[in-house]
Amino acid sequence: MKKVALNDVDSASLGEESARRSLSDPLGTTNVALNHYRIAPGDGLPGGLHAHMDQEEVFVVVAGEATFETMAGEITVGEGEAVRFEPGEFQSGANRSDTELSVFALGAPRDTNDTRIPATCPNCSHDTLRLEVGEESLQFVCPDCAAAFTPSDCPECGHADLRITLGETTATVVVCQNCVGQFETPPLRD
Repeated sequence: MKKVALNDVDSASLGEESARRSLSDPLGTTNVALNHYRIAPGDGLPGGLHAHMDQEEVFVVVAGEATFETMAGEITVGEGEAVRFEPGEFQSGANRSDTELSVFALGAPRDTNDTRIPATCPNCSHDTLRLEVGEESLQFVCPDCAAAFTPSDCPECGHADLRITLGETTATVVVCQNCVGQFETPPLRD
């Protein structure tokens, strides 16, 4: 058995007022990933619209209200409620309320090796791209043709934080978190 106090675990900043505490290592978990998020009003969980092809995720809302965007639309999860996303199900969470959100995220198995975004391969038109995070860069890799693409910063303002989200219809768009510029496809480096 291992016990930790949330306040004793270092947090990683997710903006000016939002933070993540990774509890997996302090608790010594081997089969489940566990994170606690404190999300300020208007902020979101990291990552934008994505799916773990090899991991299911459960979010338990302790305080506040989380809005999850899925390919089927939105779902609101309130205090004392939980939601499960099966492997391969696209989702992205945000705090659209005016109070702080406190939520636990559990993923099983602990390690995920196949995270996808709903973006089309420019070479073969496969409908998802795998994220591969290297020590110095991020790449999108097509699981069908193995073509690799390096995302670029926002073409309008140069900011690096671009996220995929649902547009006005269920079609996805890429949105810059700085200037709110929108693009039909992720900008890529040549």
